[in-house]
Amino acid sequence: MLEAPQSFIVREECEKAASQNGFRRVLGEGAGWRAFASTTAHGTIYLAAEGSHGPWFLATDHAGVVAELGWPTTATPGPGTSRYAFATLSELYAALNRVYSLAISLPDAPLREFERRVADLPTTTEVERLVVQRIGQDIFRTRLLDYWQGRCPLTGISDPPLLRASHIIPWAECESDAERLDVHNGLLLSALWDAAFDRALVTFNDDGEPEFSPTLSDQARAELRWQSPIKLTDGHRHRLARHRERLSRQIVN
Repeated sequence: MLEAPQSFIVREECEKAASQNGFRRVLGEGAGWRAFASTTAHGTIYLAAEGSHGPWFLATDHAGVVAELGWPTTATPGPGTSRYAFATLSELYAALNRVYSLAISLPDAPLREFERRVADLPTTTEVERLVVQRIGQDIFRTRLLDYWQGRCPLTGISDPPLLRASHIIPWAECESDAERLDVHNGLLLSALWDAAFDRALVTFNDDGEPEFSPTLSDQARAELRWQSPIKLTDGHRHRLARHRERLSRQIVN
């Protein structure tokens, strides 16, 4: 049974956990759940506990985050659309970190950030349009780093200078800014994988496994090492179907 109202210790731990993971706005408490929001991430989170030693509970009303997490839920009644239980505070902290990273990148948070930053910028000249494009690309990269937790999902490389924000549908071919800035239209790849992916020398099947162009040399394939398949959503898959068509056209030609 949840501690309701929260004791001083539980309340302090909840506020500390929320604040250190991006949710610094305290919205109040009800039925043992303390609500928090963020000025940068969308949605509301709720934290609770059975006591100062746990277990700890997290709830969220962000449908996009819930869909991405795919975590087992708890039957504990409470707010939000999904609720999760954690035995320790360290587990709760890790969960909150992931929830925040997703909340600032899904579903159209990058687009809203882009529109806010370029609202008053001119786009009359080519130079001005390139400035706006660069802002969009920087936002896209930053949100991909959040979404993929700062590492290439194929290789595990986490050195920022070696990571590239790879569009699945190229920037110039996107029909809208929403498509350009959708994190499901991107993969965070190490530089070598990005170069091969950008030129459609490699693509990925629906299971996230690489498919190589027959034009790629054996030596190049050997250098494109990978540890595990990429975890994909349906948003990635339907865009990768178009990318696979690019590889197929290269084979035909």
